[in-house]
Amino acid sequence: MTRFDTPLHRSRLAEIDRTIAEGPLDASWDALQTTAPDWYVDGKFGIFIHWGPYAVPAFGSEWYPRNMYIEGTPEFEHHRATYGDQSEFGYKDFIPSFTADSFDAAEWARIFRRAGAQFVVPVAEHHDGFPLYDCSFTRWKATEMGPKRDVIGELSEAVRAQSMVFGASSHRAEHWFFFNGGARFDSDVTQTESLDLYGPAQREESEPTTEYLEDWLVRTTELVDLYRPQLVWFDWWIERPSFAPYLKRFLAYYYTRALEWGRPVAVNYKYDALPAGTGVFDVERGQLAETRADFWQTDTSVSKNSWSYVENHDYKQADDLIADLVDIVSKNGALLLNVGPKADGTIPEAEVELLETIGAWLSRNGEAIYGTRPWTIAGEGPTAVTEGAFTDTAREPFTAEDIRFTSARDHVYATVLAPAGETVRIRSLGSSTGLLPRDIESVALLGHAGEVTWRREPDALVIDVPSEAVGTLTSFRVTPLVPATRPRRIDIVGLGD
Repeated sequence: MTRFDTPLHRSRLAEIDRTIAEGPLDASWDALQTTAPDWYVDGKFGIFIHWGPYAVPAFGSEWYPRNMYIEGTPEFEHHRATYGDQSEFGYKDFIPSFTADSFDAAEWARIFRRAGAQFVVPVAEHHDGFPLYDCSFTRWKATEMGPKRDVIGELSEAVRAQSMVFGASSHRAEHWFFFNGGARFDSDVTQTESLDLYGPAQREESEPTTEYLEDWLVRTTELVDLYRPQLVWFDWWIERPSFAPYLKRFLAYYYTRALEWGRPVAVNYKYDALPAGTGVFDVERGQLAETRADFWQTDTSVSKNSWSYVENHDYKQADDLIADLVDIVSKNGALLLNVGPKADGTIPEAEVELLETIGAWLSRNGEAIYGTRPWTIAGEGPTAVTEGAFTDTAREPFTAEDIRFTSARDHVYATVLAPAGETVRIRSLGSSTGLLPRDIESVALLGHAGEVTWRREPDALVIDVPSEAVGTLTSFRVTPLVPATRPRRIDIVGLGD
């Protein structure tokens, strides 16, 4: 018997199969076709949270646990210089310093609410194999060590108390190989007393064993049952062929449970891990060039260089994050934006400020985001969006000629993705383009009570930005609002201070 094959494992596996057999869904891709819930498609904006013992060294990124065991990496050298030999001080030895002394789930939820988030997705277990919840299948968990608190449980209650949807992510799949560097030299990864933390530590090229895959399944379904998340986010590596039958069993179990709860749910996946229509496609640190027929999502971080807290963050600008949100929404997507709290449980001030700036913008201009759907075209302008994962810093900055469209409530909304001057020209809404064949009844600036002056020319809708808003628009992006297929009015979305 291995630690992945215990009576508890076998009992849980039997329960999973019994639930599926007695439910309305079988574990086949055809039976698992679903659509994204309304709360998700309408919500558009969520918060991701990477937090764990890796926040203690605060060096490099959340991959410190892996890289500290790979000779030649900056993390390896930093660890030796700062903490000593990995056989004497390993990753497990950071856990006691992961205190969460200042962790206040209710305060986090208030911050996310002020940011305008509609859903919140904390990492329940990262690649390091240290769950932030009361997992029955390991002693290495936040309820027993470090914080000695059920972080996921506290967050689930606080998030729902703020009327946001609660989700959770699992990065457990990659644990199969995550610590394999430490098996190549004398380190605590191969020491008997910590084998049950560091896992198999096998090569990336190898397929996980049946026992490991069953352990992944029982952990993930237990997470679902304990906290009833309405969104389960999976990282990469589940696209490995060996995961396919276990993914089908997980989806059949999760979707069956959701029917019992009466809560619409969704599952995120990357690359080709799931067939289209069985989950919501996710692009890490990247976007799409065109509108996707099926609802999708971008996950990215407020930082260019890390998902977790580190001391040398290269933060993105709030204006760039807002522009990316608008671009993504215009193409039928949602943005899941990550923050990384410190080891004591405080969210860095710079990240709180970024969230509050986004929230202030959404409080004025959310009509152009929440509850909207794609318009005839996603947008116009000279700046090309590079498509695919890990491209979020690859494109040139947006300009005042880059405009994105959404539609809702008989309106079309047009958002300018960079600060505009005194005049905005929206070429797609000119009277001769054919994209908006009816006349325009009115134009309004969101967040501005007064009227705006506008005229429709053959090649563009031309709008004079109110003088009192020009200064505001130069600080933030101009965001115009335009009417939908039954045009009643056009609104320009403006950024305030």
